[in-house]
Amino acid sequence: MKYHEAADYLTSFQQRRPKLGIETTAQMLAHFDDPQGDVDCVQIAGSNGKGSTARMLDSVLRRAGVSVGVFTSPGLNDFREQVQVDGRKIPKSNLATYVEEITPCIDRLREIDDEPTHFEVLTAIALRHFSEMDVDVAILEVGIGGRYDATSAVDPVASAVTSVSLEHTELLGDTVEEIARDKAQVAPANAPLVTGARGAALDAIREVTDVITVGREADETGEAPDVVAIETGMHSAVESEVRITGPGWSVETQLPLLGAHQAANAGVAATLARQIADVDSETIALGLRSVVWPGRFEIMSREPMVVLDGSHNPGAAETLAALLDRYTYDDLHLVFGAMADKAHGEMVAPLPPIATAYATRPDLDRAAAPDALAETLDSRADSVEIVPSVAEATEAAIESADPDDFVLVTGSLYAVAEARDRWARCLVPTASTRRAHVATSFIGASFDTPSADVPGETPQTNHTGIAADVDRQLFRTHLRPDQAERVAELVSSVGGDCRSSTAGSPKKLVATVIAGTTTQLRELVSKLADAGLGLRHVATQLDEQLGRNDPPTEAGLGPLVGDGTAVMGILNVTPDSFHDGGQYEALETAVDRAEAMVDAGADVIDIGGESTRPGADPVSADEEIDRVVPVIEAVSALDVPISVDTWKAEVADAALEAGADIVNDVSGLADPEMPFVIAEHDASLVLMHSHSIPVDPDSSPVYDDVVDDVIDALNEQTIRAERAGIDPRKIVIDPGCGFGKSPDESFALIDRAGELRALGCPVLIGHSRKSMFAAVDYVDDGRLTPTVAGTAIAADRGADVVRVHDVEANVAALRIAEGRLSRE
Repeated sequence: MKYHEAADYLTSFQQRRPKLGIETTAQMLAHFDDPQGDVDCVQIAGSNGKGSTARMLDSVLRRAGVSVGVFTSPGLNDFREQVQVDGRKIPKSNLATYVEEITPCIDRLREIDDEPTHFEVLTAIALRHFSEMDVDVAILEVGIGGRYDATSAVDPVASAVTSVSLEHTELLGDTVEEIARDKAQVAPANAPLVTGARGAALDAIREVTDVITVGREADETGEAPDVVAIETGMHSAVESEVRITGPGWSVETQLPLLGAHQAANAGVAATLARQIADVDSETIALGLRSVVWPGRFEIMSREPMVVLDGSHNPGAAETLAALLDRYTYDDLHLVFGAMADKAHGEMVAPLPPIATAYATRPDLDRAAAPDALAETLDSRADSVEIVPSVAEATEAAIESADPDDFVLVTGSLYAVAEARDRWARCLVPTASTRRAHVATSFIGASFDTPSADVPGETPQTNHTGIAADVDRQLFRTHLRPDQAERVAELVSSVGGDCRSSTAGSPKKLVATVIAGTTTQLRELVSKLADAGLGLRHVATQLDEQLGRNDPPTEAGLGPLVGDGTAVMGILNVTPDSFHDGGQYEALETAVDRAEAMVDAGADVIDIGGESTRPGADPVSADEEIDRVVPVIEAVSALDVPISVDTWKAEVADAALEAGADIVNDVSGLADPEMPFVIAEHDASLVLMHSHSIPVDPDSSPVYDDVVDDVIDALNEQTIRAERAGIDPRKIVIDPGCGFGKSPDESFALIDRAGELRALGCPVLIGHSRKSMFAAVDYVDDGRLTPTVAGTAIAADRGADVVRVHDVEANVAALRIAEGRLSRE
C-alpha cells in the first residue's frame, strides 16, 4: 500500500459515532498483538491543557534519556503530527504498513456494523508504532472524557487530569462532578492520579481514586495542593519564570509556554516525570525549558510582535487577554477566524482595544462566515476588514503593523495552522547546477533579441538575458487548496508549468511544483505579489530564490559567505576526536595549526573542545572552557573569524567573550539557553541537524526523504533561534552529514545541498573524513580523497561553506571547481 492510499483510507473514517466504549479499539489492538503491552503508557485527560502537559512530559522524559512516543490531537495540518517518537513524526512508510496490517480487522468490524472512528484507528496505529520503535514510554492525550475514550484501552502506569470544566455534556454528563468522575477513569491501578482540578471537580475525582494535587495556591477551603506550581514573572519576551515545589523536591526554570495555567501544567508534567522515571530536578528544568508546542501563544516574530494562539473558547480567550497585558505595544491588529458553533462575542470581549480586526475563515465546513464575525468585531475594533483567506488576512495585518505594534492570530487552531504556513512552508529549489554553467553555454554565440534584463545591451554581448529566457528552474512547496489553484492559473499565464497533487500530502495541503525559465518566474513574482490568498509571501520566497545565484554578501556573516565556497578549518583541541584527537592539545601546537590553516586558505577557524563522535566521553563545561578559551584568545588576532564548536551555552558565552565570532552548535540548540547567549552577543550561529549528541550508534531515524525531513526540522529550529533574538542574517544551516544518517542519506544531503537554501540561510557541509566515506576509501588515506571529492561536489551544488580538516587539499579542489586556478 502506498502512503497516499493509506492517508486517504484513514481520513475516510467517521469522526464520531453513537457507540461508546473501548471494545472496538481493543479488538484492533488485539489484531496488532496488543502492542500496548510492550510499552509503559501514560494517559493525560482534562478539559484544557492536556496537549501542553503531554508535550512538556515528552520533553522532560527525553531529557532524562527515555525514548518517548507521544499521541496528541488534533494535528495542525496532518495526522502524522499527532504520532511522534522522540520528536519525529511517524514516517509515511511505517504508517502505510500499519494501515495495510489493520485493514482486514476493520473489514471484519464493518461486517458487524462496528466501524471505528478515525481517532480509534489512529490510537491503535500510534500504539503499534510505539511498539515497533521500542519506546520506553507512550504518552497518550485522551480525546474526550476518560471512561470511554479509545486511549483507555491501555492499562496506564501513570495518569493525569489537568483540569475539569463543562464540555461535551451530551456524552460526559451535565455537571462538572459527572465530567470529573468520567475523566478520573484514566487513573492507574498502582499510583495516585495527578490532577490540577479544584473544588467540586477535585472532590468528585477523589471519590474514584487517590490523587496528587497540583495548583497555584490553597483552594477556597484552605487546602494547599501537594505540588505548588506558580509563575513568578517574565524572564524575557518569550519565556516566563516558574517555580514548582513538591514534597522534598523543587524546580525553578524558564518556560516558553507562557501563563499561570501553563505553570500549573508544568507542575503536572514534572510530577508525572518523577512518578514514571524518578527524574531529577535539573533534568526537569531543562526539559520544561526545551518544550515546543506550535500554535499555543507562539511568538513568530518581534518587530512587530506576531503571536499565534489557538484559543477557541471564552475561557481560553480570557487567559489570552491576560497574556497580552504583559506586553507593551502601540496598536493591536487582530486576525480572527473561529468555528460557527462558538460564542464569538464572549471570545472577543476579554481582548484589549483593537485597532484593526480582520474577520477571516479557515478552510473548514464548520468555520463561521467572515461577515458574521465582522458584526461581532465591529463593536470591539476601530476598523474591521473582511478577508476570507486566513493567509491573506495575516499578510495584511503584518503589513499594516508598525514595528511597535502587536499582531494576534486567534479564534481557532485551524486558523492558526493556516497562518503558520507563512513561516512553516518553504519554497524548495530542486535544480542543483550553478548559474555559471548556464551562462557559459552561450559564449561565442550571437542572438537577435536584446536582453530583457539589461536595457540597451547589444545582441552580440547578450548572454545573461538569453540565459534567463532558457534557464529552466523548478521549485516545490505545499500550499492550501485555494492557493494551489490560483498559483496554477498564474504559472500558466506566464508560460510556465505547474503540477499539483494531494496524493501523499498532508491532508489539508497540496504538493505543488512550479517550473519555468528565469524570465517567466520573475514575471510570476510580480503576479503573485498581487494575487491575494497570502501569496505575497510566496512571491517573496520565489524572488529570494531567483536571486540566490548572486553571492549573499549582505548576509551579515562576513567572510563566511561571498563569491564562491568558503572553507572552515577544523581545529580540535581534544584528546579523542575521531581524526586528529590529541594532535593539537598543546596551546602552542594549536596556534601553529591555526596559522597554517589560514596560510593554506582557510576563511574560518572552528575550535572544538569536546568530541561528538559516537561513544565519546562527555566533558564538563569547565573543562571544555579550559581547552578552548586560551586558544581562542591566542588566535583571535588572525585575520579570519573564529568559531567555537560547542553545544553548551556556558562554553559559548565564555568563547564569545574571549573573541569568538561564531557558535557552531552541532546539537541543534539542545541547550535551551544557547540561542539567548548568541543573541546577547549578536554572534553568528551554525545550526546543525542532529537527533543526539554524541551520536547514538543504536539510533536509526527513519526518513521519508532525508532532505525534506532535514529542511522541515531545521526550519523549526531557525524559527526558534529568531524568536530568541538571533539575527536571521547570521544563521548558517548544516544538514548534519553522518549524524544519525546512513552514508546514502549523507550523500543525498551533499548532492542536493542547493535545496537546503530554501531556508534562506547559507549552507555549510561538514563531511570531512567521516565514516560515510568508508566504503569508497580506495586510496586508504584516511578518507581524505573522498572528502576532497565531496568538497568539489558540494561547491558545485551551491554549498556556501565546507568544514574540513585538510584545508590545503580542499582549497585546491574548490579552486578547480570554481575555475580559480591561482591563489587569491
